[in-house]
Amino acid sequence: MNTVGTHTIRANTVLPARRHDIELHTADGLRLVGELALPFERDPVATLVTLHPLPTHGGFMDSHVFKKASYRLPALADIAVLRFNTRGTTSSRGTSEGSFHEARDERFDVAAAIEFAQLAQAPPLVNRWLLGWSFGSDLALMYGNDPAVAGAILLSPPLRFSGPEHLQGWAASGKPVVALVPELDDYLRPDEALRRFSAIPQARVVGVEGAKHLWVGENFVRRALDEIVATVSPGAAPLPTTWDGEVSFPQV
Repeated sequence: MNTVGTHTIRANTVLPARRHDIELHTADGLRLVGELALPFERDPVATLVTLHPLPTHGGFMDSHVFKKASYRLPALADIAVLRFNTRGTTSSRGTSEGSFHEARDERFDVAAAIEFAQLAQAPPLVNRWLLGWSFGSDLALMYGNDPAVAGAILLSPPLRFSGPEHLQGWAASGKPVVALVPELDDYLRPDEALRRFSAIPQARVVGVEGAKHLWVGENFVRRALDEIVATVSPGAAPLPTTWDGEVSFPQV
């Protein structure tokens, strides 16, 4: 359903964007399904390459913070949002080939997403950042330190699969790393995150009061998106909470 007017942006509000189904092709021969959401009339000023939570625990490209980023950020901040299912993961977009490999062969998935963003020409996907959530934050730390990437933003990083060598690699790169750590996270809380991320001198740890690992609740989604936008396009943050124009709502 589409409506026109001044609207409060709610959890299921979809703002205008150019949305394209995409396919990624990995170096080990798999086809991964995804979506690219672009600003409706302008070229993007930044690009988020998203890496979703653990697929064996319900993570996929439609995990709600990423879906809401794709609904809002192209219109509100001229930011492109690339979402995809890692190997063996299913969403409404379809199922990516292969099977979950416990953060090992997923290195090919990360590389394919970065390559897609790097090679895009119409429009060019500039100022490319990795946005990893939970398991996806481990993938970002392990495999995302690439010349084509400007930096990494980590939601609820558990530091489960990634190790000291990966933190050291980011430290040596000098690239910005921002960790958004819920106060009530199940795996890594702000004080411990500050200690562990001290291995990356340029890292910034943002503790989010009252938040939990899954960022449930519109207030916490807004906080996460504001912090993300403030990192990749500071002039666009904080995001507006209303939209004057056409909006749509997903079909139930």
